[in-house]
Amino acid sequence: MSKTETLAVATGPSGLLRRTARALGLRRGTGPRVGHVRWGDLARSKPISRRFGYDRGGPVDRHYIEKFLGAHAADVRGRVLEVKDSEYTRRFGGDRVTRADVLDIDAANPNATLIVDLDDAGALPGEAFDCIIITQTLQYVFDLGGAIANLHRSLRRGGVLLLTVPAITPVRTQSMTWYWSFTNLAVARLLKTQFAPEQVQTVAFGNLRSATAFLYGMGATELSQSDLDHEDADYQLIVAARAVKA
Repeated sequence: MSKTETLAVATGPSGLLRRTARALGLRRGTGPRVGHVRWGDLARSKPISRRFGYDRGGPVDRHYIEKFLGAHAADVRGRVLEVKDSEYTRRFGGDRVTRADVLDIDAANPNATLIVDLDDAGALPGEAFDCIIITQTLQYVFDLGGAIANLHRSLRRGGVLLLTVPAITPVRTQSMTWYWSFTNLAVARLLKTQFAPEQVQTVAFGNLRSATAFLYGMGATELSQSDLDHEDADYQLIVAARAVKA
């Protein structure tokens, strides 16, 4: 091989890839050889279901949401605010809840006690709630900073915000305006604009298998417990956070 040909190999696309991989400390993958992956039931351009797994035993993301809320059930007490309905308030708060409020932007929701837009300044009553449960909602709010300021303002001192947001996810486009997906770093930085840094805790749930299942529309019951419990920070399916108003 001539010097010109050698240089072409070293600097061409494949040579560049090899040098980049070495610089990043990457090694050859341990999976099937390139072109020999067996896709099986996943060899499809359309999902198995477009209903987030509700029609296949329940959504994978809801498994993680309820795991998070269960771990912090003691925070669900006093006057509690939740979005759309009070299902989680009742389930996890029980008789510790003295009043359950429901937030919605839709005035047609018969469960709603507060019809407001989260990103409208001062939309929520000040220092009113001991706990706020906001699950899978902030992706629909464009002004995230305004929403967090509203939530912080409406908590009483010592009140707790229990928040979950989507990370790796299908996007619902038919009925609502979906703006964002998140990472744990983004959620922590966002919350710390209002809450004291030491009062903010975030956790990411998910892994390659559970994220893949969720994207394809499979249900949580179609995965084993070990599939669900394994955590891989590089494949965040949802991000959850607990923030306390100092």
